[in-house]
Amino acid sequence: MDVTIVIVNWNTRDILRHCLRTIYEQTRGIEFEVIVVDNASIDGSAEMVRQDFPQAILQVNRTNAGYAAANNQGMKASRGRYVLVLNSDTLILDRAIEKMVDFADAHPQAGVLGCRVRNPDGTLQPTCFMFPSALNSLLSALYLNKLFPHSRFFSREVMTWWDRGDVREVEVVTGCFMLVRREALDEVGWMDERFFMYAEETDWCYRFRKAGWQVLFAPVAEIVHLGGQSTAKRSAEMLVQLRLSILKFVRKNQGPVAWAVVCFNTVLFFALRLPVWAVIRLLMPERRQQASIRMRAYWQGLRRVVFSQ
Repeated sequence: MDVTIVIVNWNTRDILRHCLRTIYEQTRGIEFEVIVVDNASIDGSAEMVRQDFPQAILQVNRTNAGYAAANNQGMKASRGRYVLVLNSDTLILDRAIEKMVDFADAHPQAGVLGCRVRNPDGTLQPTCFMFPSALNSLLSALYLNKLFPHSRFFSREVMTWWDRGDVREVEVVTGCFMLVRREALDEVGWMDERFFMYAEETDWCYRFRKAGWQVLFAPVAEIVHLGGQSTAKRSAEMLVQLRLSILKFVRKNQGPVAWAVVCFNTVLFFALRLPVWAVIRLLMPERRQQASIRMRAYWQGLRRVVFSQ
């Protein structure tokens, strides 16, 4: 078995159908298996997989186990010499999985590999990023990474200055497509299930690099990533969850001083955005509902950082 493709799904039935269809249409030159772990969806996702893709291995959870735990569940049943962690809202283009397996075979020091990722409109998605840090969290809190996206300094964390056109060793590859070598997985272990959602791939890549494995980006293959389909209706809440997961990563891997600084920067992140959305709510009636949701989420995030950490 060359590769096991593990897909965690939560209420993305139609998108998952398209994802699976492209996998089976575009992956023919290697031996592979697909494991779908359904996290207690209520939209008929599991029934769709059973009916339309009986060749896939389906695992159905009665409750939402979280992204990391569900991926671990699928990986523990995997048989491939590589494991591909793939989001349900992706589309495989032009034999992308085969190309990445061939590239991985030629680079035995690579423990984790990522490919080029495009948005639905064909534009490049800025995958790969640096580990969270005191400096990176400050640049993000002050919105400098957004104001200066082509600056190697201000946009250093998300690397928006890079066109993803060359093979490069990076710190983190985005979790929508992570090809992991079996030997590296056996050495480093599963995702840390304390990360319910977000930062689990950051922590995982940190551990692979710490163990001496390369994390490589390779533009030899492309996929489409629709992005955030499971969480789109709760985007503000998920942004808060992302910030809290980053704090958890820093606390685990970088020590109390760095954690305290990033806590301050996270408070700053929420505090600076609250009045902006308050003004939007006051002056732009057509965005009042969106502003209210944002304000409520940021206030909750602020309180959780201050009182719960």
